[in-house]
Amino acid sequence: MVDVDPEQTPSSDEPSSDASDKPSKKKKKGNFWKELPVLILVAFGLAIGIQIFLGRVYMIPSESMETTLHGCTDCYGDRVLVDKVTFRFTEPSPGDVIVFRGPPSWQNDFITEGTGNPISEGLSWLGSLIGLPSANEEDFVKRVIAVGGQTVKCCDEQNRVTVDGKPLDEPYKHFDEGTPAEQESFEELKIPDGMLFVLGDNRNHSCDSRCQGQGGLNGLVPVGNVIGKARVIVLPPSRWGGVSDHNPQVVSMGAPGWQQNVPMGLGIVAAWPLLLLGRRVRDRFRR
Repeated sequence: MVDVDPEQTPSSDEPSSDASDKPSKKKKKGNFWKELPVLILVAFGLAIGIQIFLGRVYMIPSESMETTLHGCTDCYGDRVLVDKVTFRFTEPSPGDVIVFRGPPSWQNDFITEGTGNPISEGLSWLGSLIGLPSANEEDFVKRVIAVGGQTVKCCDEQNRVTVDGKPLDEPYKHFDEGTPAEQESFEELKIPDGMLFVLGDNRNHSCDSRCQGQGGLNGLVPVGNVIGKARVIVLPPSRWGGVSDHNPQVVSMGAPGWQQNVPMGLGIVAAWPLLLLGRRVRDRFRR
């Protein structure tokens, strides 16, 4: 007969290992639901911070930038990601497609009607903070043609815009089908420092520096009003791609091929010493 130690016998009063696991699981589940509101608030705060300081999605509500950016009445306009960081360190240059706040002399070349419902308008405002695009009556998108210190005029004998007397190379320029491929002329204008002369790519369907404020100095855009540079078309998926920033003041065929390849060649040559130095450093750490 084998003696059984009563201290070693399992007691019915003692909880099993499975039973002891259940409270911890409930505790973990309870912690998740407590942390969820905090996670949502953190995510919302990060989204707002990104929108304010880094970049934001904007909707193109008009056809003034066709065909670079798609936007027209009763159609699904492009949504573009606008970089807000670049112009903190540099100023806009010719060819940049920019989003900016319209100066007081500017009037909208598109009209958006509010719903009148405070709830829906409030939701729209919250959505804009986290990147849901909406039409904005005060923000415009155009292409920079000339900057402070330059003189712009249209047109030369071949109906081209000139800057400082030199014709521009504008492959992005668009004219609607069935309309003459001629752009409206405007008088010579010297651009003051800190100002920008901007035009729409859909040259005859854009109210820009030529007509806003009746043109002239009233049609210029202060550099301080620039919000950012349009970088990428994010919606619709069929339109995914980068936004052209071709500099119209630089003639693409102006430099010989060997000169165009100089920067690339210098980059390759400079990369070799860095590569060798990196290998030596890695070998020393391994030793």
